[in-house]
Amino acid sequence: MISNLKQTAQRLLLITSIGLTLASCNSNSAEEKSEQKNNAVAAVNDTTKAEVKPADAKTILAQKEVPVLCYHQIRNALASDSKRAGDDIISPDKFKQHIKMLADSGYHTVLPDQLYNYLVNGTKLPEKPIMITFDDTDMDQFTVGNSTLKKYGFKGVYFIMTVSIGRKGRISYMTKENIKQLADEGNTIASHTYDHKNFAQFTVEDWETQIDEPTKILEEITGKKVEYFAYPYGVFKAANLHKLKEHGFKAAFILSTARDENYPLYTIRRIIDPGRYSAKNLYYSINKSFNKTKS
Repeated sequence: MISNLKQTAQRLLLITSIGLTLASCNSNSAEEKSEQKNNAVAAVNDTTKAEVKPADAKTILAQKEVPVLCYHQIRNALASDSKRAGDDIISPDKFKQHIKMLADSGYHTVLPDQLYNYLVNGTKLPEKPIMITFDDTDMDQFTVGNSTLKKYGFKGVYFIMTVSIGRKGRISYMTKENIKQLADEGNTIASHTYDHKNFAQFTVEDWETQIDEPTKILEEITGKKVEYFAYPYGVFKAANLHKLKEHGFKAAFILSTARDENYPLYTIRRIIDPGRYSAKNLYYSINKSFNKTKS
């Protein structure tokens, strides 16, 4: 009987030992799998980080262009207006028709930060992106332009010429309060120099008076960084483009001339929406100018 009890005890010990061994193996296997999974995830993350590098000039130039529109004065033309000024003037009614066309056509407005991230980091943009910009601080850009954009849930970019802030006369200009409101509503406030001096003619002193001081003024008004610039007349000087980056700008906008191959971020193209265009004309101009297909 004692012999039988010993045999039974030995069998129980053997079974227990096998069970513990199997449990240990299963535990080690689970831990190994978990560790392998964590290592795999870490490897993917490291690879992703390594792949996300800022795009170089060649890559940026190869990116599909985003349409950028430029507006100046939104008012009815006067008999005293020069022929040259005609393209810079669009009537309030036509402006409203054109913005409605953009909304009806499925366009979505984007702002400079979005465009920058798209060009540099490959960040996805909404379907049919378009940027709407305004130059020179005219009051009608606030009273007509901003109110029309808001109707369709659009945002705009306002390139401010700081000498004009608060001025009244034949043409009235936005006040500090108007500019602050635009910024608070989610629009982008950007620089257009102090008094519209031609960028190609900048002196050493102009980098302070035309660039740094206006930036400081606009940042004080809005409480936000000013990181984008539009060249007066759309004219730039290739030899000076690198200085814009040194003075804190992430990108700059020209008009419809060719971009600089070395500094594409500082020569982003825009087209003026002239008052003589119908909404249909504008639609086809956007497609033609920015290599877009009809949709």
